[in-house]
Amino acid sequence: MSIEIKISKRPISYIKAMNYLNKRVDEIKYNNKRELLWILEHPTTFTAGIRYNESEIIDKKIKVIKTNRGGKITLHNPGQRIVYFALNLNKRKKDIRKLISVIEKSIIEFLKIYRINAENDKKNIGIWVNKKKIAAVGLRVSKWIAYHGCSININNNLKYYQKILPCGLDNTRITSMSNEKKINFKGLNKNLINIFIKNINKI
Repeated sequence: MSIEIKISKRPISYIKAMNYLNKRVDEIKYNNKRELLWILEHPTTFTAGIRYNESEIIDKKIKVIKTNRGGKITLHNPGQRIVYFALNLNKRKKDIRKLISVIEKSIIEFLKIYRINAENDKKNIGIWVNKKKIAAVGLRVSKWIAYHGCSININNNLKYYQKILPCGLDNTRITSMSNEKKINFKGLNKNLINIFIKNINKI
């Protein structure tokens, strides 16, 4: 199945990205448009999923954007890669757990390229390195169109996590690729695309 690949070189506002993603979801539903894999970054933004709690906001001065994805409150900022999807599960397996597993497996494979050993956690969706979270996953499904996606901390400023309890966690339990290894950041997008496309096409 042909998936359109979109890469944004400049940070895209969260609202603008959601408008684009929601439009694509509708186009897939009603006009049979191609699925999407979109790699981008956001400016510093705090978003709250459908399971968030007000108590998870430590700094009450921050602006939090409420969104319809699964999960709780999290941070997006420059240096973090976002991978958004719009996938038509009507033409794949209608299995949300399988999709989440594929996303987590893909992130683990991606990190392994940079000699970072990561793992998932059956109790907490996301990817972990030495018991610290390095990647978050949040999805929504509408008429078996799965969208939103995952975020991977590459070399972003982790201090902003101190303003929240990310995913309901202790905000000291967050890490990034640059925290774990001295790495060459070349080829990140290409590696992400290759791994995700390979694994998504097995669904």
